[in-house]
Amino acid sequence: MTHEFKKILETHLKAKAKGTKTVLATVVALDGSSYRRPGVRMLIREDGKMTGAVSGGCVEKEVFRQSQSVFETDMPKLMTYDGRYRLGCEGVLYILIEPFLIDPEFYQAFVEAEENRTPFTITSYFGEKEESSADFGSFITFSEAKSFGFSENEVDTTNKKGLNTFSQELEPSLKLIIIGAEHDAVQLCLMASLCGWEITIVASESDPKTLMNFPGAKNIENLRPEIFDASIIDDKTAVMLMTHSYTKDLQYLLKLSGQQIKYLGILGPSRRREKLFQELLERLPELDDRFLDNIYGPAGINIGAETPQEIALSIIAEILSVFREQTTIPLKEKKGTIHSGVKL
Repeated sequence: MTHEFKKILETHLKAKAKGTKTVLATVVALDGSSYRRPGVRMLIREDGKMTGAVSGGCVEKEVFRQSQSVFETDMPKLMTYDGRYRLGCEGVLYILIEPFLIDPEFYQAFVEAEENRTPFTITSYFGEKEESSADFGSFITFSEAKSFGFSENEVDTTNKKGLNTFSQELEPSLKLIIIGAEHDAVQLCLMASLCGWEITIVASESDPKTLMNFPGAKNIENLRPEIFDASIIDDKTAVMLMTHSYTKDLQYLLKLSGQQIKYLGILGPSRRREKLFQELLERLPELDDRFLDNIYGPAGINIGAETPQEIALSIIAEILSVFREQTTIPLKEKKGTIHSGVKL
């Protein structure tokens, strides 16, 4: 979600530079089920171009139509979209549409939060029915000293009593460190970038790579295993070990052994994993069992993957399931709703 908001900010700044007005549509509540959960956003330019989406594509035209009054009056409004009668499959969406105009200080605070990998909170105020009101609107909080309205610099919450509130904390984007730089690593990088993940590539200094070799990556390091800095790993970081070298894999495992990593994937069959474990324990007999528990090898879920692209898909699905704490099953076997609604 953070990467989607980043794209909205970047698109807004480009529009602002051209003198093009924008408004922001946010799903602030849901009664029933929908394609996306509350908190999804879409930026609408007055020339009709849109960034992001609030559904699978069926609601956007109506949101654009209703956004025209916001462009004309600069007054936020709440609209509803009842998909139960129009589509036969969704619930009722409550969508806040508001003017969107940020300044450089707002964007700089966002960049700092992204670089420091710190969460931030977006809070929206809205009513219970379709109407326009100057009291509706959203603001973002990066810290106690840094809060910004979406259409003004000063945040005024004094007139918000009696309104509904939707608050959303946005965590740092998931980070993926890919150790290895062969063709399969390129495919994994490409697919992870489509998910909005922050990707670092670790290549060998004997065969250095550049960001040109890895579209979608944010950083690339060409180094030896012994100088790899494992401190860059946080609780939102997954590591994929795919050097295609048993010796290098072992060296990196030794470097990583002091870190608590939620997901550490390795390529190769089970017997290769067991051999790595055995040698790792011989060298580090006091190794914490939790480190081994969080190693996934062979990496990926069983979808019958054969090509590098399919293997990348399998690995990404497993990483998501680990960080979202989900058991990988067909959705048709899942009990209850896929997305839970928030009623007004």
